[in-house]
Amino acid sequence: MSRVPDNLYYTKSHEWFLIENGVATVGITDYAQHQLTDIVYVDFPKNGEHKNKGETLLTIESVKSAEDVYSPVTGEIIEINRDLESKPELINEDPYKNWLVKIRLSNDNFDGMSGEEYKKYIGE
Repeated sequence: MSRVPDNLYYTKSHEWFLIENGVATVGITDYAQHQLTDIVYVDFPKNGEHKNKGETLLTIESVKSAEDVYSPVTGEIIEINRDLESKPELINEDPYKNWLVKIRLSNDNFDGMSGEEYKKYIGE
């Protein structure tokens, strides 16, 4: 059974995000990292890049496949989790502690599922 913290928002494409002071911290869910299996590489965007909600944010490669991660918000990339550049497997260890990027919001146009809604969505 996947861990689904209640304090986060979730997307149908299995990203999680937390909004604090106009900044979204974004990662992939426990469910997603289980599906990917052993993560071996993250192809990060550049700091300062602008991403629109629903646009490909980055790509995660695992021994099984390569999957796009989509931006749940619109805004500018202001921070990348550099620890994951050398140790992408940290996502498998704890996908909520090991976030991917932080995005300064351009607007308040975001929506996401609650933890309870996401649990129902993934059938747990």
